[in-house]
Order: sequence, then structure tokens, then C-alpha cells
Amino acid sequence: MSILEKYSAAIKNKDEAVMNDLLHDDFKFTMHKSGNVLGKSDVIKWAMSGDINQDKVRVVYENDEVGVHHSFVTFDDGNVEAVMAVYKYDNGKIVSLETGATPMPK
Repeated sequence: MSILEKYSAAIKNKDEAVMNDLLHDDFKFTMHKSGNVLGKSDVIKWAMSGDINQDKVRVVYENDEVGVHHSFVTFDDGNVEAVMAVYKYDNGKIVSLETGATPMPK
């Protein structure tokens, strides 16, 4: 199973142990839509909250250095976004994540 497949499964299953193992201690998540930057513990807490519900998840590209992932994400507030995400890896762990999101009709 690829890093992105494991990551998506961890979010879906709310598997905190896998999330903690996959994310590098220096992990940074940059959300270009809002400009927010989150660290490892913030992202794990958000993922475990159940607010992130991914659908039609697909890995566009992945190698040992980077991964590109697309999904439709529905949030608890009912908003739906098409999300393109680019992940950088360091020694088999996700060290950074940047996303671009397009709001979709509800």
C-alpha cells in the first residue's frame, strides 16, 4: 500500500496511530485557500474529529519523493470542495502537504 493510500485509509478509519506514524515530526500543512499552516498535531486532531470526509479519492502520481492526490471532501458544515493535494516525503514520511480547493455546489 502506498503512503497516500495509507494516509487516506487512516483519515477514513480515524486511525491516530497510523497518522502519527505517517506524518514527519516537522510536518507542515499549507492550505492555500485560507493561508493557514497547520502542524502535525493539529492535522491529526482535525482528522480524528471526523470533519474530513473524502470521496472519489485517487492518487494522481506518487514516487519516493512526492505524491499528488485528488478527492472531493465534505465537511461537517455541509461544504464540499474538490481538493488537489501535493505531498512531499522525507524518509518514507509525509513532511509537507499543500492543497488547493475549489468549492463545489452542495
